Amino acid sequence: MAGAVGEARGSGWTWRPVAQDPLLARAFHSCTELRGRFYLVGGLLAGGAREPSSETVVFDPAGGQAVRVAARGGPRRSHHDAAPVGGRWLCVVGGWDGSHRSATVTALDTDRGVWEAWTAGSGSCPPAGLSSHTCTRISDRELRVAGREGGTRTQRRYGSIYTLRLDPGARTYCFKEEGCHTASRSGHCAALLQSPGPHPGHQLLLFGGCNSAEPEVAGHWSHGKIKEEPPVAPHLMEKLSRLVSSGQGSRQGPRGLRHHSCSVVGPFAVLFGGETLTRARDTICNDLYIYDTRKSPALWFHFPCADHRLKRVGHRTCLWNDQLYLVGGFGEDGRTASPQVCILDLFI
Repeated sequence: MAGAVGEARGSGWTWRPVAQDPLLARAFHSCTELRGRFYLVGGLLAGGAREPSSETVVFDPAGGQAVRVAARGGPRRSHHDAAPVGGRWLCVVGGWDGSHRSATVTALDTDRGVWEAWTAGSGSCPPAGLSSHTCTRISDRELRVAGREGGTRTQRRYGSIYTLRLDPGARTYCFKEEGCHTASRSGHCAALLQSPGPHPGHQLLLFGGCNSAEPEVAGHWSHGKIKEEPPVAPHLMEKLSRLVSSGQGSRQGPRGLRHHSCSVVGPFAVLFGGETLTRARDTICNDLYIYDTRKSPALWFHFPCADHRLKRVGHRTCLWNDQLYLVGGFGEDGRTASPQVCILDLFI
């Protein structure tokens, strides 16, 4: 695909289109890398749509091709999250099904090509209902779920944190509510990052989804507790390091941002786009934020963009093969879903 969308060279970055397919045009979907492919589940196909899609689409970033998965029984979901388990299953957690907020787990067995409705195990204490939440892998059998429960009439004044344990062999799951709470958040993102400072470990940080500009800790693990091996992206890490050192970005974090994307690249959390809560008009954004945890305290870097074609909300980013991919989302009008897949280009 010729050309780049939003030649933001003055800011040192842009999103370069590498593929386009109508099957990818959706927002508020999940996009999960599994075995070198991106699995897109559900979402809204157009702004104002009441019914989420039940489609599952697989995009091959190496070949640039998208195909619809033929497996029946896929969950009709939007505003959900998903995580890979056991290198085989794609587990979809919660989300809006067109009539209510779910707190169930449905899994695609990629070996057999079938969807399975997993069963809540004995002692499971599920949330009242989840949408616009986050679901982060802590280990291959354990996820950390964070976000506000219920709808606008039933939601709590704070955000709940749950540990979700999965048993692929038994096809069961178990929710356990943690004793700590967070600010009431919806449409936020989460990043599992190494803790800066003299006592290394990991912490789960929540960004956005409320008016606060600062991230909030939703979990902390001491050194050696987290066994997850994050994707290796040495060249992208080096480019991000040079970008934040270039002096082109302002030391400003996002305030009142929701439905943005977030990907962890080594010590960096890379946030893009979303919808701002700080103004009544022109709410969809095209800003790039980088959260740098290499030193304590961590630093924000803000790289704005003047190209309106880059505005996105309800999109996803995925890290694969030392590249950061942008998939789907509604554009500037908040109604038209993008069919493009783009790669983050950094000009440093």
